[in-house]
Amino acid sequence: MSDTTPAAAGKAGYVQIYTGDGKGKTTAALGLLLRAWGHDRRVILIQFMKADPTRGEIVALRRIGVDVLQGESGRWVRKGAVTAEDVAAAAAEWARARDIVLSDLFDVVVLDEIWTAVYFDLVPVDDVLELIRAKPSGVELVLTGRRAPREAIEAADLVTEMRPLKHYYDAGVPAREGIEY
Repeated sequence: MSDTTPAAAGKAGYVQIYTGDGKGKTTAALGLLLRAWGHDRRVILIQFMKADPTRGEIVALRRIGVDVLQGESGRWVRKGAVTAEDVAAAAAEWARARDIVLSDLFDVVVLDEIWTAVYFDLVPVDDVLELIRAKPSGVELVLTGRRAPREAIEAADLVTEMRPLKHYYDAGVPAREGIEY
């Protein structure tokens, strides 16, 4: 990997959001992450709300040496049924993610499912907005998850909304190994 930071190289980093109810938010973020890795950028995937190390994308990223951090709780969280343990785990995950973004050690940081964590009241939206404002200028920050709030959309440089038009889930096809996970 290159030892040159984007800030030192004069490269601007932007804020990208992938949101919406359609399939492909994490997939798009991972495609960007792999492209950057292929150009010797220092990249990291930080997943909120996800803790399964056997998912195909996690196995592949770790095989090639990409840094991956997953949520610590590993528990399914439901809106309105968040426990103190859930909040504490999310606070630790958020602090770690914030420190990583602000460290300027990575050129591309993906915060996968951060908007879901915000929606579930695990991470305050104001904290995410502050991080967007405070990120080092050379860091590309990619935030995914359904329900990105309006103020985050306004703060971002690029926003893509995934919208389902047709999905085989609707015909009863379950998530498939190697395709959806």
